[in-house]
Amino acid sequence: MVNRCKILGPLCLSLGIIFGFSCSGQQRGVRTLTVHSDEVKEKLEVEGGFMTVFQDRQGNHWFWGSELGLYRYDGKELTLWTKEDGLCSHKIIGVQEDQEGNLYFDTPEGVSKFDGKKFSTLKIHDGPLPASGWQLNKEDLWFRMGWNHSGPFRYDGQFLYALELPKSEQEQIFRSKYPNVSYNPYGIYCIYKDREGNMWFGTSSLGICRYDGNSHHWMYEDHLTNTPQGGSFGIRSIFQDQKGRYWFTNTNYSYEIPVEQKEGSRKLEYRRLEGPGYRNENNRMKPPYFMSMTEDDQGGLWMASFGLGVWHKTGQELVNHAVEGKEGKQELFSIYKDRDGKLWVGTQKDGVYYLEGQKFVKFRLDK
Repeated sequence: MVNRCKILGPLCLSLGIIFGFSCSGQQRGVRTLTVHSDEVKEKLEVEGGFMTVFQDRQGNHWFWGSELGLYRYDGKELTLWTKEDGLCSHKIIGVQEDQEGNLYFDTPEGVSKFDGKKFSTLKIHDGPLPASGWQLNKEDLWFRMGWNHSGPFRYDGQFLYALELPKSEQEQIFRSKYPNVSYNPYGIYCIYKDREGNMWFGTSSLGICRYDGNSHHWMYEDHLTNTPQGGSFGIRSIFQDQKGRYWFTNTNYSYEIPVEQKEGSRKLEYRRLEGPGYRNENNRMKPPYFMSMTEDDQGGLWMASFGLGVWHKTGQELVNHAVEGKEGKQELFSIYKDRDGKLWVGTQKDGVYYLEGQKFVKFRLDK
């Protein structure tokens, strides 16, 4: 069952996302509303908790977040899919596209594959993990399936392989400080593939692990995981810029990392370079911590913080862009550059915004 919201009646979608009903009138747990033609507005403002955006190779934009289901916008029509259509879960935490154009939606309940017509759930390999479990193949896809596993899931086109990250020396330090912690410190917050094809895994409490196809190497710096205020942020964002330098979570430093690592060592070798940082009115370092990072077509780094807006790094300068809605500054979840070079920001509670000139404006659909 697929629900389609035609642009002919845009208020239907606006109310549907707020109150949880479909345009066909089918109830989705709250109530069904009837929309009259005289309520149709010139513009549709997409409401609700759309926190992430993705554009596929066909040019369609996909939106999801919270418990809203999955929306696809093709420029004329919005299509909604839910668990009733075969989607594993409404809690989508990532999306990828393979070489054939199939889409994969990562959720805590499994990975849903969409072939353009229907959803199917990827099979997890049953039984002992084969010796070839950890591999680095160009066509493979990597997933988290939540935040409490001890490693990633690798998909080779047939099965998902549940992998475990190697033990980190930081674990003993962490366990001594927090002996009764209820969550997995190896839990993965982000997965990133760099320009050389290496896989990076940002964990909740133990720093970063890089896999180069042969060996795993760990990297831990306290300021990347823990904020100056004492809270734990975890490694939520990893990015390699056009110069080949790496950025992790904040802009205190960038990192140069040699391709070849010391044989037999579990620690990642790197060189730390001073970053632009950020100084407040008292000239004290208080760098924003970033939920997500991307790069524009000119090589400028763009980073979304939770409560301090979007930060644009040009040279050694950091420029802040507030994302403001009707109720003031928005709490952000993600930033994304689509295939057309447009920058999008997903918010916690107010839908998605895109960059127009020097300002982020609310995404609306023309009538």
